[in-house]
Amino acid sequence: MSPSDQATLDKRLATLDHATGALHDTGEFGKQVKLPRVLDALRRVLLVPGGCAAVRERAQRLEAAGLFLGTDWAQPQILIPALSTGSLRSANADTVVVEAVSDLRLLAVAKGDYEHPLISAAAAGEHLSQVLAVNLSLLFSPPTEAEREQQGRMAQVSRELLHYLVAEVGYEKVLENLVDEIWRILRQRPIQVDAVKRMITQIAVARANPDVDLGASGLGADRLISSLYGTTEGCREDPGVEIYRTRLESMDDSALQYEATGFARSMHDTGLVSPYHAVLLRFLLGKGEYLLGEAMGLSSTGRDSLLCYHELVRTLIEQAVFVETAQCVYGLALLLERGILYQPPVAPALWRQLSLRLSPHSQQRLTQVFGTVPDPRARLLAGVLSVLGQPLGIGQGDNPTCQSARALSMWAYNDPDYLLQSVAWAARDDEIVMHFEGQPLSSREHGDQVNALLHHDLDPVSLLVVPHLDRIYAEMGRRCAGREGDPHRWINPEFHGWWSGRGFRINVDVATGNLVDLDDFQRHFYAGYHPFYNGNQPVIHPQPAGIAVTDSAARFVGWHAITILRVSLDPQGKMRVYFYNPNNDSGQDWGDGVVVGTAGHGERFGEASLPFEQFASRLYIFHFDPLEPGESAAVDRAELDRVTGYIRRSWGADRLPPEDGVAERD
Repeated sequence: MSPSDQATLDKRLATLDHATGALHDTGEFGKQVKLPRVLDALRRVLLVPGGCAAVRERAQRLEAAGLFLGTDWAQPQILIPALSTGSLRSANADTVVVEAVSDLRLLAVAKGDYEHPLISAAAAGEHLSQVLAVNLSLLFSPPTEAEREQQGRMAQVSRELLHYLVAEVGYEKVLENLVDEIWRILRQRPIQVDAVKRMITQIAVARANPDVDLGASGLGADRLISSLYGTTEGCREDPGVEIYRTRLESMDDSALQYEATGFARSMHDTGLVSPYHAVLLRFLLGKGEYLLGEAMGLSSTGRDSLLCYHELVRTLIEQAVFVETAQCVYGLALLLERGILYQPPVAPALWRQLSLRLSPHSQQRLTQVFGTVPDPRARLLAGVLSVLGQPLGIGQGDNPTCQSARALSMWAYNDPDYLLQSVAWAARDDEIVMHFEGQPLSSREHGDQVNALLHHDLDPVSLLVVPHLDRIYAEMGRRCAGREGDPHRWINPEFHGWWSGRGFRINVDVATGNLVDLDDFQRHFYAGYHPFYNGNQPVIHPQPAGIAVTDSAARFVGWHAITILRVSLDPQGKMRVYFYNPNNDSGQDWGDGVVVGTAGHGERFGEASLPFEQFASRLYIFHFDPLEPGESAAVDRAELDRVTGYIRRSWGADRLPPEDGVAERD
């Protein structure tokens, strides 16, 4: 550090120390007045070389003074590393500063400089390595024009902070956590994997940097990198698609089969498709069906579908599979494995999709988000293949559209021809018409406000269809205004499909938000869904349900739409509910020991799961068949008490009057 930088830092630290002392000496109600001066002083210190180290030394004093008072940062044990991305990229300088100070505080804890009462040194170190992992792109790339415009000089502060942290923590632990995080996401088999591919690319950049020591994590990283950039012998050194295409022309059938099985194995292992895989699949159109089946890793079920509908499948590959849309190969393979082409309307509907004329508005939307190559029709067709093959991989993106995402998933899972009909209406006609209690509802008649608010982090099908569904859903809600009770009682069966149970239960009073009839609600849920109390009746059709989402401190966050898929014993013999969550990442910690599983408990790709009583503790709405009531009286009292305990310790803490709890225990 130059003498001038040191002098500047010393001067700014003196200002910071004075402001911190004033904040410390002020009572709790007056701290908000003093806080802006401290935040401004911290910002100025962090802009100077050596600022991170200086703030780290003062972290304990800053926390004791009340810097984090009244925020989630005051409870470091509940902080979620993934949320640091938004904080460090925030246009609000104060948010960046508080996140930076919190991370430097945790570094002090991890290194033993600060013994924190709420978080251990090991937990602090683990949190920091995950923060670095999810923000790896900031370590290897300068600020973009958009970041400079939004954040100004604070964009550089975020990067300097991460460079300081990684120098203290080390790359090996960071990349180990990043690799683990990528595998955790991939086990859920999302359709949108662009963020995952970007993370793998950053790992590849780090792998190529001789100054970065990856340690043991390098082996796991290589597996991910090779899934995209060096999957088989023919593309081992990532030669580029044109060179790879030339190599394919000189291969015999034996070599081509080796390439095909290599790509298929990697695709089904990771859920990722290499751009080279798309090149191979298009090349194999000139060969027989056997090699196409090998390239997609098809079982006997998938091969039968391919052989019966070979002309359709070949046309789908010709018009949808390109380097830019390579990921849809996985969707096509799973579509064939599902055997849905044998449903009479599906194959004709896909032929219609192949020749569908997109409206100018649909073309503009797709081009705006995905670019001009390939053309919008091919992009939408690729999206259709992904949705039909991976119905549980549909995500709502950064949009409050869980109802519509759930509907798309449910139709792709249970009624694919209706999904294809909806796509045709939306893409061709810019309109979807549904019926509510016998009256037609047109998405065209209810404004375009939702379209303007929709973020673009969606698959092509969701991008076009969700705005229409949201308008119809909102109109159904308006038509239920004034009715007693929750409108989902009437909306869900009309919106999602005839298979949604006409029986309806809710345990929240709509007017007050308080919990009501909790015991009766839980008994009916057990009787309707638990195999021990419903005559071992499986869930036949996916059922809409509503949950009260809580954070890792078990505090209420909001209401959320999910789909109950099945209920069964897991490999450990525990009864679990397996469900679809349209949130982009189902593996969440809902507090009080309620951690949603996505793998290791008998989950299929895309499913989330919880033990039955933990799931029941977050449930507030469910549908059932009133003609199959089950045995509610047989439910064990002790089990219901455990469910009520979970509720009391979380979202029901201020919704359940004490006298209700006493009556229930009696």
